[in-house]
Amino acid sequence: MISCEVSIYPMETQNSDQVINQALASIKDKGVTCQVGTISTYISGPPEKVWECIRTLYDAASARSKELSMVVTISNSQE
Repeated sequence: MISCEVSIYPMETQNSDQVINQALASIKDKGVTCQVGTISTYISGPPEKVWECIRTLYDAASARSKELSMVVTISNSQE
C-alpha cells in the first residue's frame, strides 16, 4: 500500500473549481481510498492503482486547463 497527497492548481482559467471537480470525478471508481480536503486530496491503495489515479488526475485536469500545476507527495508508510 502507498498513499499520496495531491493538489491541483489550474492556471489561466475562470473555472478552476470545475476543472478540479471533474478531475476528481475521473478517479471515482478506481479502487482506491480517496478523501477530498479543502486544499488537497488524499489517495491510498495498491501502488499500481495510486499511480494510475495520479496520471488520470493529471490528464483530466490538463485537458481542461491551459496551464496546470500539480503537487504530489507520496509515502509508503502504513500509518
